Amino acid sequence: MYRLKNADYDAYLVGGGVRDLLLGKHPKDFDIVTNAQPEEIRQLFGNCRLIGRRFRLAHVHFGNEVIEVATFRAGHNEDEASAHHNQDGMILRDNIFGTIEEDAWRRDFSVNALYYNINDFSVIDYTGGLKDLEQRRFRIIGDPEVRFREDPVRMLRAVRLAGKLGFVIEEETDKAIHQMVVSLQAVSSSRLYEEVLKLFLTGHAIVTFELLCNYGLFEQLFPGSDGIFEKKDPNIPLSMLLKGLENTDKRVADGKPVVPAFLFAVILWNNLQTYFEYNCSIGRSPFDAFQSASRKAIEKQLSDISIPRRITTQVRDVWSMQLRLENRKGKRPFRTVDHPRFRAAYDFLLLREEAGEQLQELCDWWTKFQDVDEELKYTMIRSLRNVSKSTSTKKRKRGTKKHTNKSSVASEN
Repeated sequence: MYRLKNADYDAYLVGGGVRDLLLGKHPKDFDIVTNAQPEEIRQLFGNCRLIGRRFRLAHVHFGNEVIEVATFRAGHNEDEASAHHNQDGMILRDNIFGTIEEDAWRRDFSVNALYYNINDFSVIDYTGGLKDLEQRRFRIIGDPEVRFREDPVRMLRAVRLAGKLGFVIEEETDKAIHQMVVSLQAVSSSRLYEEVLKLFLTGHAIVTFELLCNYGLFEQLFPGSDGIFEKKDPNIPLSMLLKGLENTDKRVADGKPVVPAFLFAVILWNNLQTYFEYNCSIGRSPFDAFQSASRKAIEKQLSDISIPRRITTQVRDVWSMQLRLENRKGKRPFRTVDHPRFRAAYDFLLLREEAGEQLQELCDWWTKFQDVDEELKYTMIRSLRNVSKSTSTKKRKRGTKKHTNKSSVASEN
């Protein structure tokens, strides 16, 4: 900011960084806005890279840190609007430069349109953001319908930030989201993937999920998820999703890594089960039915959210490992434990049991198997074989007795 100032440009800290500092929080990133144009910014910073066509930005690199620097934006007049918006009103390009005040009215939410001025260390507020911040209220700037039509992702951002900050969404903004959820379908599937990660992997997944469901946005992101909300006793699919999101929040709070593949495996598990049951009903073997259902659950979702192949591969590994965890014959358990996805698959198994599936014995067995020495591992596998033989023998004896009774009755008659 001072380098821009020393070169006779204006420079302000803006957006979430100012908002979080005023709330007493530690910002995760800092955005700078200036009257210098992108090419001028690049001339000042050798460690600068210009990105974007729809919204031209400068990324200034300091080691592993990236500071985003944008030029003041202005609104579009009627002629410009037709050239920069599609027929639905979505912004295609936003590189009309203007003044700081014009820039403020082009921003999304009032609490994100606060500017910190290094000239006198003041906060500049054109849109009433300070009052909204004080009242813990999230309000979009301008006509909500127009602003959400310009960029439907703003609806997801409103929900995410309201959940994260514990803010309420202002009445007119709230009403517009309810009315415009379908417009989310116009957003590219690759952009929605990035938004889903922000929604669920930043430590506020439970409250965000509740807000998404309240507005009907979750069904827009995951159209095949209707079965999760069916009234069942108990509702295992919904319980599993909630517990998965709760565990994700806990891992974030504990500073542990979170894996996108596990999230998608949990969300789409009910879809897989639906396809699996259908495949079995038409006579396919359980293994083929499961593999086909796994493929279809992923393929259906890809049309809405462009999940990278490396992630979908991991998702299917976690799912297919559920079958391997059930097969504990011979040396298979040793190979299963050595599988790179074993830990994720084991955690997924525990989650299924916690949600209400009857898997306690299987969970306990794998929990113990990981901790004992090799000799005891073989003992555990042999014990399973002995139990299987005993059960099989009992079944045969019951069958023989039943057959003898029938023969006796037949001879008496």
